[in-house]
Amino acid sequence: MNVIEALNWRYAVRKFSDYQLSEKSVDDLLHATLLSPTSYGLQPYRLIVITDRGLRQQLMRASYGQEKVLNCSHLVVFAAQTEFGDEMIERYIDRVVEARNIDYSEISGLGEHMKEVFQNKNAQQKREWAHQQAYIALGTLLTSAALMKIDACPMGGIETDIYDKFLGLNEKGMETSVICSLGIRHREDQSAELAKVRYDKSEMVLSI
Repeated sequence: MNVIEALNWRYAVRKFSDYQLSEKSVDDLLHATLLSPTSYGLQPYRLIVITDRGLRQQLMRASYGQEKVLNCSHLVVFAAQTEFGDEMIERYIDRVVEARNIDYSEISGLGEHMKEVFQNKNAQQKREWAHQQAYIALGTLLTSAALMKIDACPMGGIETDIYDKFLGLNEKGMETSVICSLGIRHREDQSAELAKVRYDKSEMVLSI
């Protein structure tokens, strides 16, 4: 299945079956998601995978009763970082040095540039930037899931502050961006048979 076929196959699942995804499938999908593009390569977010039904029952109440939160195979919470400092950049530069087997001096200039960029942003701008990176990763997850024939439903209609409380994110310097339920569609989910509705490419793509 090519990417166009996969994206035509996917839809926002309304009802999941009780099928449980294999740990390998979920691990592969998470690996693909972590290969997502991200500004400066900093990855200012974390993926929190929740399988505990008791916790998901509580989170469902903070999701306007959407049963997909409870009945999916795995629930993924994208949490953006809210605390930024030079240590985040220094940690990344150290990782680059290690991964590429280069001398620190070859990349120290980039590190100083990155520090200057973030020093010129206020706290709100930094948080917005981090949430943007999380949403880019969500797009990678959704496309990768479609290619793997894993059903998914992204959800932004949640009470993020309650998610933050239940998951203890504030203490970890993070806050909820968006969530995504994973699993296999229920055979009774009639939404799977509906025609996909999108505007025509000629209307959506402007060539200049």
